[in-house]
Amino acid sequence: MDGNRAAGRETSNGGLFYGWIVVGAVFVVMTVTAGLGFYNLSVYLKAFIAERGFSVSATSGATACFFVASGFAGLGVASLIERYDPRWVISAGALLSALATLGAGYVEELWQLYAFYILFGVGYAGAALIPGTTLVARWFVRRRSIALSVASTGLSFGGILLTPVAAAMIEEMGLGGASPWLASIFVLGVVPVSWLLIRPSPHALGLGPDGDPIIRDESGAPLPVDGIDFDNAIRSRFFVLTTIAFIFAMMAQVGVIAHLFRLVATRSESNDTAALAVAVMATASIVGRLLGGWGLAYMSSRLFVQALTLVQGAALVLYSLIDSRFALIATTILFGVTVGNLLMMQPLLIAEAFGLKAYGRIYSFNQLFMTLGVATGPAAIGFLYEWLGGYDVAFLVMAAASGLAFLLVILGGPVRALIERKSNA
Repeated sequence: MDGNRAAGRETSNGGLFYGWIVVGAVFVVMTVTAGLGFYNLSVYLKAFIAERGFSVSATSGATACFFVASGFAGLGVASLIERYDPRWVISAGALLSALATLGAGYVEELWQLYAFYILFGVGYAGAALIPGTTLVARWFVRRRSIALSVASTGLSFGGILLTPVAAAMIEEMGLGGASPWLASIFVLGVVPVSWLLIRPSPHALGLGPDGDPIIRDESGAPLPVDGIDFDNAIRSRFFVLTTIAFIFAMMAQVGVIAHLFRLVATRSESNDTAALAVAVMATASIVGRLLGGWGLAYMSSRLFVQALTLVQGAALVLYSLIDSRFALIATTILFGVTVGNLLMMQPLLIAEAFGLKAYGRIYSFNQLFMTLGVATGPAAIGFLYEWLGGYDVAFLVMAAASGLAFLLVILGGPVRALIERKSNA
């Protein structure tokens, strides 16, 4: 322990703070889990329909089960990482995901299709956002926004780097041939990195968050983790209204992402322009997230979220009005900046508002409700498109959802109201 403390003092004063190594490892884990998991769902959907003859509705319903299973499993994952080393949970999640991926090659019946997506959703919950953001929140306080922006950029890199590789492998070898390779990549890309580089908390190296000395009580023991307990947090006005705000914001965002290619292709009469728009959105999301993490050091998180919802709403209004190639690409840059940042802001707000005492469980409870927005957004735009005969009004409705999110964030009140009330009690 004394050696660890000495190493910790040296690291915090002169060398690279080990928390950045953890951030790099979480970046890699998120790259693999998002690239072969979240972003790869559309690839699996196409393959199951083309190779196994499942209907679009059946496969779409099974895909929705991935999000439902991931949302509910996240509650258990959060409890586990509070009690055990997160590396065990991440490894178990990666192994379950790999097992599901391996099983994709054997899916023939409808029940097997649903079992694949449910198991995959449970594994994804164990290896992805909840443990990753919890680790970053433990290691950083002052520089948390920058650290989380870097770590969560792995999500975008996964979609850019690994999903095309997975799609090409499935196209070339089929589900049966590609599945063992994809399962191996999942395990080898997550498990060794987790155990070699991740440490469960800065205390494990004799450090405090941001590399500061550990704060101790009069007996010399480290002070317990401060924060709001789970029951009080989820009943607070801030949690309830901010969670509802993000449901509407993510409904609009994910819905637009799902329909962006078709919107741009229809308006510009060019699939090449639509493909360019998707690439521009991904690039803007990465750049925007990194700039957002830096900018949060100079402005309040609440004000930043309000700005994001307004910018997203403005972009969706523009989408409903424009049809020129230049205007579509320019609007996509504006929209893409919000894509990376809104996802990043959820764990940041929860850590800032409620501390680390029950962070994992509070965040997982928040994410369970986020599945409502993620699942209903694409369907809502599709329904409005069919009902009204176009995207114009559909995107205006999504812009209104972003505006409602803006108002709900205001009504939620100050971010640290509960923490400050507890401190003053």
